[in-house]
Amino acid sequence: MPCPQPNEPRLALLPILRRSCRFGKPMSHVFRGQECAGSHEEDDKKVRRREKNRVAAQRSRKKQTQKADKLHEEYESLEQENTSLKKEIGKLTDEMKHLSEVLKDHEKICPLLHCTMNFVTVPRPDALSSCLPR
Repeated sequence: MPCPQPNEPRLALLPILRRSCRFGKPMSHVFRGQECAGSHEEDDKKVRRREKNRVAAQRSRKKQTQKADKLHEEYESLEQENTSLKKEIGKLTDEMKHLSEVLKDHEKICPLLHCTMNFVTVPRPDALSSCLPR
């Protein structure tokens, strides 16, 4: 097989190949002489391996980006839920304060709370009626 000419498409990757070493020698010697024909297969394998590795790296980066996006969406969703729950806590606290005030006001005027018959374990209908306002 003859040596590749400079206008061949696979020479676009030649600078990458020349950076690597084969048996401690730079790859640039491959296209100078005898080893040219035998090394095409090895060069093709390296090109395919690097392409495969490049595609795998792109896939890995894409997967990592998708995972980060998913985590960000989950974070935003949890932040919204947290805000909503804090608002609900505020409303329930206000309601509890209001109901506590209503109960305190009612305790002041409730005849059942002041009736001596409240301490009887079994309430009698006639005893309760005597405590209720007429």
